[in-house]
Amino acid sequence: MKKIRSYTLALILITGAMMSLQSCKDYFDLDENPNLVTNPPLNALLSTTTQKTALNSQRVAAVTSYFVQYLANPSAGSATDTYQVSDYTSIWDNLYLAMADIYDMKQKAQEEGASQYVGVADVLMAYNLSLVTDMFGDAPYSEAFNGSTLTPKFDTQEELYQETVRLLDEAIAELNKPDSKLTLDPDNDLIHGGSVENWIKTAYALKARFLNKISKTTAYNPQDVLAAVDQAYTSNADNAQMSVFAARNPWAAIALSNTQLVLGGWLSTQLVEHLDGTTYGVFDPRIAKITDKTVNGDYKGTPNGTGNVGPANNTVRDESYISQNSPLTGDLSPLVIISYAEVKFIEAEAAFRAGNLDRAYAAYLEGIRASMEQLEVAPAERDAYLSNPAVAVGAQNLTLDLIFKEKYIATYLNPEAWNDARRYDYQYANFTLPEGAALPTFIRRVAYPQGESSKNGANVPAVSSLADRLWWDVE
Repeated sequence: MKKIRSYTLALILITGAMMSLQSCKDYFDLDENPNLVTNPPLNALLSTTTQKTALNSQRVAAVTSYFVQYLANPSAGSATDTYQVSDYTSIWDNLYLAMADIYDMKQKAQEEGASQYVGVADVLMAYNLSLVTDMFGDAPYSEAFNGSTLTPKFDTQEELYQETVRLLDEAIAELNKPDSKLTLDPDNDLIHGGSVENWIKTAYALKARFLNKISKTTAYNPQDVLAAVDQAYTSNADNAQMSVFAARNPWAAIALSNTQLVLGGWLSTQLVEHLDGTTYGVFDPRIAKITDKTVNGDYKGTPNGTGNVGPANNTVRDESYISQNSPLTGDLSPLVIISYAEVKFIEAEAAFRAGNLDRAYAAYLEGIRASMEQLEVAPAERDAYLSNPAVAVGAQNLTLDLIFKEKYIATYLNPEAWNDARRYDYQYANFTLPEGAALPTFIRRVAYPQGESSKNGANVPAVSSLADRLWWDVE
């Protein structure tokens, strides 16, 4: 954009030798690059930042979906499946490049008195920052975008969490201002089509998510969560999602590659048995909207860490994987950042913890209904599932286990699922460590990327183990 912050550009453009020649000025000044726009208008920044944010959500989920066993690698001993230290430099870089654009959009919007754009920038920054800190922990932020240094300090996890909540509160105030000098361009807002009302709802939905994330800490207040829920989504029409792609939804691209034996996107045994009646004794019709039946006419998952177990050795559809026929992973399917179904499960959990079982149960049932509708399950199948005694347990028999069990499906392929798994201590039924896991327990964080360690190593915190817990993931 007009200037990409010095630190952010350093993430992808310079080597250690080149760094010794750089000063602390902003570099990659686009005035010196004839191929790039020097002063993009706000609507161009809006399209860039909304798309990058949705793509970052998918990029993170493409890793964390193995941790929560939505996905399994078809090869035995995969590094991601088995909790080996992996280099996620590309994810880190994409997150910081998006935040640099968001920072520039906010600066320009403030200069032009465009409060609606300021509010959207705050929402997008809060979300991308949450993706960074929920994966890596401490991270650069306060010194990352102002051009003051090439080696910014790492702010603490708790500071970053507080900043995400502050940004959302600021976003709500900015979006509610009646005198924005520029209104959101509906053609360039790739998430909400220019709807200020829906951006406000998304700010509250994310606030509810963030406030609920600290459920294991003494700072948790379920009433604060419920207050945010009350201002958030009321239907699937409100979902924060993006469906503009260069070619197709990146999950669909994985599915297409798989048909051509470029393997990826295989569904975990944990997910398949969660849905097919094996684990919970009730068949969930959403499975048919997530994957396709195998050549044997059934659904069959791949065990994490073991790799494919079918006799055909990947050459036919004898195990299940991401489907191009799914409303979530088809060519034109949206990438969902946060959904109405998730908000209802947040409400169910917070109300349950607050002792309001009637509200919790109503939200639990509505979350299931919303998830079914999002996946386009036939009404008769939806209603049969909702009336099954294993699901329709009544308010007095509702448990956190049931809420987390259902939310696990509603957040399929969403990065938030890993936050839930850690908050829940991975207590899903029959959830076991991957075969050959490098840790004696479930993964709690990832290591800092090599790219950051090579450029800002003096500030990168030490990580003793991927079993180390983040500040909100207390025992």
